Amino acid sequence: MRRALPAILLAGIVLAPAAAATPGDPYAPQYYFDTWHVTQLWQGGARGQGITIAEIDTGVDANLAVFRGRVLTGIDFGRLGGDGRVDRDKNPYGHGTSMASIMVGRPGQFGIEGLAPGAKVLPVAIPLAGTTDAADDDRLAFAIRWAANHGAKIISMSLGGVRRPSHNATACPDDEQQAIYHALRKGAVVLAASGNRGDQDNAVEEPGVCLGVVSVGAVTSSGSVAHFSSRQNYLTMTAPGVAIASIGHDGSPYSGAGTSQATAVASGATALVWSKFPRLTGSQLVGRLLATADQHGDSHDSSYGYGTINPYRAITSAVATDSPDPVYAAARPFMQAGPAPIRPPPPPTPVARADKPPGSFSVGAAPRLAASRVLIGSAVAAGALAALVLLLVVGLVAHRRRRLAAVAPPLEPWPVEPPWSPAGPATSVEYRGLEWRDVWSGEQRSRRPDDPPA
Repeated sequence: MRRALPAILLAGIVLAPAAAATPGDPYAPQYYFDTWHVTQLWQGGARGQGITIAEIDTGVDANLAVFRGRVLTGIDFGRLGGDGRVDRDKNPYGHGTSMASIMVGRPGQFGIEGLAPGAKVLPVAIPLAGTTDAADDDRLAFAIRWAANHGAKIISMSLGGVRRPSHNATACPDDEQQAIYHALRKGAVVLAASGNRGDQDNAVEEPGVCLGVVSVGAVTSSGSVAHFSSRQNYLTMTAPGVAIASIGHDGSPYSGAGTSQATAVASGATALVWSKFPRLTGSQLVGRLLATADQHGDSHDSSYGYGTINPYRAITSAVATDSPDPVYAAARPFMQAGPAPIRPPPPPTPVARADKPPGSFSVGAAPRLAASRVLIGSAVAAGALAALVLLLVVGLVAHRRRRLAAVAPPLEPWPVEPPWSPAGPATSVEYRGLEWRDVWSGEQRSRRPDDPPA
């Protein structure tokens, strides 16, 4: 089941009030603003300007004052339709609205601010579980393609769906994988939550596991990995994801924890860095982020990935433009090959009205149907038709027997070395010829909120 990934606590829990310089509610301070010297970055010209962040989620309540001038006209892929500027979440927290406030929110009565006030959010609502238009098919692959085709430089997905070898032939559904390749070819950076199951079964989740995705885990204010953050080989980086202040679609302040919040924080930080270095490609940008991450090392760690994002270091450090980007490198061998892009069917063409029938005709004398040539031709045609019917019946019987006798081929097992492992992406992804093709046809793709971590 694919799900949004909030772990939510209502603001007002007992915490020591923060210093006045730190933005946010005194009982839910935005501590990473101080850690990253965000105000100084803004003053230096890095505010997220020129960056469009497509947020694929439950929608964004654009009527809130904190979003004035910062939410573009998007799309709603649910049955209710719309432009994405309505949050379909049944919970007053408003998952999509809260994530957007973390990225671009204006300071309101609670003092909560978005990391990248110069960026714009492009809301792309999909029918996730827990929304008013939930559906089994949440159309995530279409949403990713739409976002890439409508100017998104960053695609942020605070959601995930569990994948298991017992039910799924591959870790990433093929339609989503192809959509991500399409977004990368368009020059976008794609971020997704790694999952909130670190203290449970630590299950693999998509789209975080998909090739080409910057998968984000969560750390606390002290920089330690959150107990709920999934530990995975596909994890790319971590970001603050505990006690994150936001504004819900009911206009109330909330303090939340989860890899959803970490993904929104990482997306806002990515917008800051890209606005300072607008000439960088998406791959060069990711290389810069990883080269300047806290806890960065030469080896990958399943808890931290390649480190914890630090936009201050990414902006103020000298970094070579060819710094390694293992995320794009793993996807590159497969971006030109594979199935053709999946596109939704075009709408039916309306029938053109005409004042008179097309063409021309004339009325004349009817032929004599009883003429000898007509009778002979009719007899020959009738005989041929009877023979054709007989052959068709025999063929159907034989085909039916073959179908009953056929045995469905077994699904390919997952490789021992998961295809997302950074140890050998090119060879392991091709293991047993899977090539990231999802052949399980009974898949259900809906998401629902995670339970809050204990």
